[in-house]
Amino acid sequence: MLKQGQRQQTIRRRSEASFLGIPVWEIAVGPDPESGEVRGHARAIVAIGDVATGWLAIGGFARGIVAIGGCAIGGIAIGGVSLGLLAALGGLAIGTIALGGAAVGLLALGGGAIGYVAVGGGACGYYACGAGAVGEHVVSASQQDPAAVKFFSQWFPWAF
Repeated sequence: MLKQGQRQQTIRRRSEASFLGIPVWEIAVGPDPESGEVRGHARAIVAIGDVATGWLAIGGFARGIVAIGGCAIGGIAIGGVSLGLLAALGGLAIGTIALGGAAVGLLALGGGAIGYVAVGGGACGYYACGAGAVGEHVVSASQQDPAAVKFFSQWFPWAF
């Protein structure tokens, strides 16, 4: 925690090596008065910073093929709030395959799940499985649709 009058530490490091004109790695944390950045923005193949953009991005706000951070956007995203084209894992996860406290996707698994296939405490989907599940084909505490039982036992055999 910063005390009054104390400045946040600034870290700027970048590899000399590059690939396709992009630095191999960069670390950018804290404000940079020289460039006018309030937050460090790392841009590299492997980017680590307050804001990170790269093939592998790690930061408070991360964008990349693989993104890991508080807010993560990418092909595969892992974070508190994650938006992933292929997969998302986080507190709030939105992606083709979504796993999280609240999950939205074609395949959604979470406490609350919304998707074509939804599995969770509260699940809403064409195929839905959970304590409080709603949808076309449902397996829940009060309903055992035969098509849903067949589907879930085929794809999730350990659960049935």
